[in-house]
Amino acid sequence: MVSSSFADRPHHKLVLFDVDGTLTPARQAASPEMIEVLRALRKKVAIGFVGGSDFAKISEQLSVNNSNIVDDFDYAFAENGLTAYKMGKPLQSQSFLKYVGEEKYKRLVNFILHYIADMDVPVKRGTFVEFRNGMINVSPIGRNATIAERNEFEVYDKQHGLRAAFVKVLQNEFIDYGLTYSIGGQISFDVFPHGWDKTYALRHVADERFEEIHFFGDKTYKGGNDYEIYFDSRTIGHAVSSPADTIRILKELFLEA
Repeated sequence: MVSSSFADRPHHKLVLFDVDGTLTPARQAASPEMIEVLRALRKKVAIGFVGGSDFAKISEQLSVNNSNIVDDFDYAFAENGLTAYKMGKPLQSQSFLKYVGEEKYKRLVNFILHYIADMDVPVKRGTFVEFRNGMINVSPIGRNATIAERNEFEVYDKQHGLRAAFVKVLQNEFIDYGLTYSIGGQISFDVFPHGWDKTYALRHVADERFEEIHFFGDKTYKGGNDYEIYFDSRTIGHAVSSPADTIRILKELFLEA
């Protein structure tokens, strides 16, 4: 039985999107074409985003003329769904700090900051550990880096594997913490409890019993932050290389049929 929430859509399907690299260039705003395509898509199916960033950052990227993004998407999942909205209304949230505890959290962050202090990277800016509701985000060069610096680090990291090596050290050092480490975006990786990856968002949509749930993401390789939800049995995964690629596939699958 189709929920009255989406009775106006001709197809009882849900299309979920990663944000950086899928709907927008990394940490930049969505293009007018992308917004237009999403609006057209929403007339046919339910849509939502599943981002690793916090709600404020995603709003900067997806908000149009200062609109509230919880009104522009049927589902809004920040921090992998730990901050969640359905049809503009907040859903139950979770806390990383509550899960880990203050003492363990301090030990983890102290270790990370000592490790970063000894890393040889092209530049170091600021905000190396960003505390979020459902996770921490770790960046060897700092989240205050400019777009040009982010681009340079991404190339450097692909050559030297800095983030992957960092993650391996943390996995060994904090093996008893029950944490997952997920590399996403250009300059950072996320740290969160097992099971709090992007599949966490799927628990919020289960009650609707959609015929199909499609997921679009660009970090779908093992260790990337789209990997788990892309390969989940509940979703139909679409790996994309850019926002333009997302638009192309959406038109082929939903808008030109």
